[in-house]
Amino acid sequence: MASILDPQARGRVILVGAGPGDPGLLTIRAVDALKSADVVVHDGLIDPRVLDIAPPDAHRISVAKSRSKHTVPQEGINALIVAHVRTGSIVVRLKGGDPFIFGRGGEEVEAVRAAGLPVEVIPGVSAALGCAAEAMLPLTHRDHSSAVSFVAGQCKGLADQDWSGLAGKGRTLVIYMGVATAADIADKLMADGVAPDMPVAVLERGTLDGSRAIKSLLADLGPMVEREKVASPAIIVVGEVVELSDAEDKLARWAKMAEAAA
Repeated sequence: MASILDPQARGRVILVGAGPGDPGLLTIRAVDALKSADVVVHDGLIDPRVLDIAPPDAHRISVAKSRSKHTVPQEGINALIVAHVRTGSIVVRLKGGDPFIFGRGGEEVEAVRAAGLPVEVIPGVSAALGCAAEAMLPLTHRDHSSAVSFVAGQCKGLADQDWSGLAGKGRTLVIYMGVATAADIADKLMADGVAPDMPVAVLERGTLDGSRAIKSLLADLGPMVEREKVASPAIIVVGEVVELSDAEDKLARWAKMAEAAA
């Protein structure tokens, strides 16, 4: 992938995918971009070791977001990036995972282009790919899945969307940002035709310290997330390929505990 920009040019933006967490999953190109940065505008979950790749005198600006609180609204982030570029700075916009998979990278590229400024995008290992690999969960498999869909679990009008065909036999569904709405997601998928006994996995803090991979059945997704106290960041995988993973079987464990308590 050849750069569209002069590596020595000033006043430019580079959107960089930082991957799912582990600094070892950065691309060589991402490292090179960070080393050239005057300003790093970064998400909240970026490993400090990744930020340390930038020069010591680079200005680091956190624009951390959470489900209920954004320290800087998206319009403010866009304006911040443009303002720094106009001073002649090389601005690295460092985003978790891949900038173009639920990272709002498309909006930021639009804003920079609208300002008439040069921009480049360096892809990153997405959360789905990194977390699934760590859990030995193949998102596709010749015998079990020939299609993969990515959806956002935090969205308005969930009940009004048509998710039929996204999960089921021969298909894998990956849900980002779905922990808080896991029970609703399970109800929605079952209402749209997915079998209650379809395997599901929750991959929590994938590639980070304290990561967990747990699996159960779709009908048990909401209760499992609650009883296991799953917290973000986490992704949900729905499909037959879950059975091939190393994820701990929480349905079997829970059934044994319930039987022992009876």
